[in-house]
Amino acid sequence: MTTDSPMPGFGLIIIGDEILSGKRQDKHLPKVIELLGERGLALSWARYVGDDRPAITAALRDAFASDQVVFSCGGIGATPDDHTRQCAAAALGVALALHPEARALIEERMRDVAREQGETFDPDRPDNVHRLNMGVFPVGARILPNPYNKIPGFSCLGPGGGEVHFVPGFPVMAWPMIAAVLDRDHAGRPGRVPQRERSVIVFGALEATLTPLMEQIEADHPGIKVFSLPSVDHPTYGRHIELGVKGAATLVDVAYAALLMGLQAHSARLGPEMVR
Repeated sequence: MTTDSPMPGFGLIIIGDEILSGKRQDKHLPKVIELLGERGLALSWARYVGDDRPAITAALRDAFASDQVVFSCGGIGATPDDHTRQCAAAALGVALALHPEARALIEERMRDVAREQGETFDPDRPDNVHRLNMGVFPVGARILPNPYNKIPGFSCLGPGGGEVHFVPGFPVMAWPMIAAVLDRDHAGRPGRVPQRERSVIVFGALEATLTPLMEQIEADHPGIKVFSLPSVDHPTYGRHIELGVKGAATLVDVAYAALLMGLQAHSARLGPEMVR
């Protein structure tokens, strides 16, 4: 990507039955939002998928057909429940092959482990031969370095321009790899316009009653989004609506002032205001 091309959208696919079953809590979503935010970027969407080949293939096919940058976390190992590499190839309609650079990196890692354990590295030992499967990627894939243990991830470009980066499910590996992609490909590119949110707690109002006001604010203030977060059992505010506007920092204050005027016209009972 060139530094003067439009900033792409960013997506996240999180793969694994353990997330959907609740055996493990997902940590990737908040961290990726943080990594993007630190660079003036924002996540457009996220998708959770279990260890099901048709479902993973469909999710990746959608990602490749998009014009976005997508990070896929999990399922790139070589155990029976790891399907991501195979699904990526199926989604692209290409074969799988042992990537020569991946092979070299995996063998280097195996040599390191053998040396640490005081053993002689045997490349023909069955478990070492099996480990090379972690370097079997869709033909045309590009290596994504793993600074934690050298076992690489990979990146592929789809026919629709979608750029998918495949990283392990382990946060200690995945997060530095994602950060490296962002710094390599998007550092020096103009980020999005600084964003801001302003909101107010509204007591005793119904969303349906306030919907015309919300629609009018968006119509009168292009580039602004109105959000409404109702709550029925908040420990401090009880039943209420957090009503606010978000968008470019230069546009938010004017839109928020109009929102407050509209709420006052509704005789709404207002609580604390918030700025993010």
